[in-house]
Amino acid sequence: MNNQRQTSNGVNHWLSRRHPRYIRSLVYMLQASEYNIADFFRWHERTDDFRRVEKRKTLVFTPKATALYAFGWLAVFMAFSLAVFVFINVASPWNIVLSALLVLEVPLIAMVCILSALVVGRIFQYPLELLIVAHAQMHLKGHKGVKIAIAGSYGKTSTREILKTVLSEGRSVAAPPGSYNTPLGIASFVRGLKGNEDVLIFELGEYYPGDVEKLARMINPEWGIITGVNEAHLEKFGTLEQTADTIFKLAESVEPSRLYVNGDSELARARAKSGNIVYTREGIAPPAGGWHVSDARTDLQGMTFKLSKAGSVFEVKSGLLGLHMLAPLVLAADLASRLGLSDDEVVTGIAKTRPFAHRLEPKGWGDGVTFLDDSYNGNPDGVRAAIRFLQSLKGRRFYVTPGLVEAGSRVQEIHHDIGRELAGAGIEKVVLIQTGVAPYIEAGLKSAGFRGELLSYDDMPSCLAALRALALPGDIILVQNDWPDQYA
Repeated sequence: MNNQRQTSNGVNHWLSRRHPRYIRSLVYMLQASEYNIADFFRWHERTDDFRRVEKRKTLVFTPKATALYAFGWLAVFMAFSLAVFVFINVASPWNIVLSALLVLEVPLIAMVCILSALVVGRIFQYPLELLIVAHAQMHLKGHKGVKIAIAGSYGKTSTREILKTVLSEGRSVAAPPGSYNTPLGIASFVRGLKGNEDVLIFELGEYYPGDVEKLARMINPEWGIITGVNEAHLEKFGTLEQTADTIFKLAESVEPSRLYVNGDSELARARAKSGNIVYTREGIAPPAGGWHVSDARTDLQGMTFKLSKAGSVFEVKSGLLGLHMLAPLVLAADLASRLGLSDDEVVTGIAKTRPFAHRLEPKGWGDGVTFLDDSYNGNPDGVRAAIRFLQSLKGRRFYVTPGLVEAGSRVQEIHHDIGRELAGAGIEKVVLIQTGVAPYIEAGLKSAGFRGELLSYDDMPSCLAALRALALPGDIILVQNDWPDQYA
């Protein structure tokens, strides 16, 4: 049976490379891989059907993608033209063979042409990028605003948005939108600054070793925040030690007394140095800040807690879900105070914080069903936090996941632990999207004596359609993480 399946997949691989959609698929695969050729080739080799690689997203025809798409079709046209020319004009019995080979190898020719165009484009693009980044760096150097840089395996975007919301109560604050966390993305954001902003908040992407150091040099921040270290990008970094080394390069760009480290992250806390400000969901210990959290409660409407400092106690509300969000809220309160905001402004700013898109974002599904979209939460710490929050809620609970990507050598261990965590939380319905890691979660569930119901679907769209029919009033459905097409 396995041999038959392998043969069928091999035939699909061969035939689909000769389908008209192949050129589009190549460009999409490059774009989704962020034009990393090594990642592209790994995806290309494990793909069985190139007609169906755009499942969760589609090709965006940016100028670069459009140019590569055009080069691909130009290569197809040239290959067929050359095949016709050889067949008609080459006076040799081999003309038919040569023409046939050219036609059969059109997919290879197209791929080589697209990749060659990408490499040549990079040669010309690189000096231009250096100029763009250097110009942004000079612009930032002359900007009067306080610069805050955030690095970490997880929680960067949430921390950025919390800081932006709280600090905006008393200051003019700007931060890049979305995932503008690369040199060119940040440079694009800097071009749009007015120059009168009081605070600039930057998220530093860490896709490969050296990324954080490069971005920190570009921004030259006064304040740094390290949100945590875990296995989120272990596949690219190889070891947690290398991950931590990369993230903590931010520490070299700021004074020790101006570096916040998330103490709820064991790996980050172990790297904290004397003078660093260690923040946790319980507060910030003296003498760094003296903030303390007590009486914290959370439900689907948000959270309430008491925030105290130097004898003053404040009743605080936030629209954010889950007690794991207390740590960045405490951080925001402390940094806001250091930047001159009043206590009232801090409390008011925290009250304005709301769930962010695709990060424990509640959505009404109608008929009394609550849908929690946590599809952008793809790291082990985030998974544990979401499971604990779901555990705290009343109602029949569904936990839907395809698993995590880029877990590297610890992929089996991490997903086995997720299964055990779910079993221990007593979740009634665990729904697995069939990916390469789903069996590991299932094994973890079984080893921990899972007593609920295990459901399985081929993909997320069919899963959500089925759950809409199954869900009853009062049910809570949490979707944890997305599964990018390149990991399918």
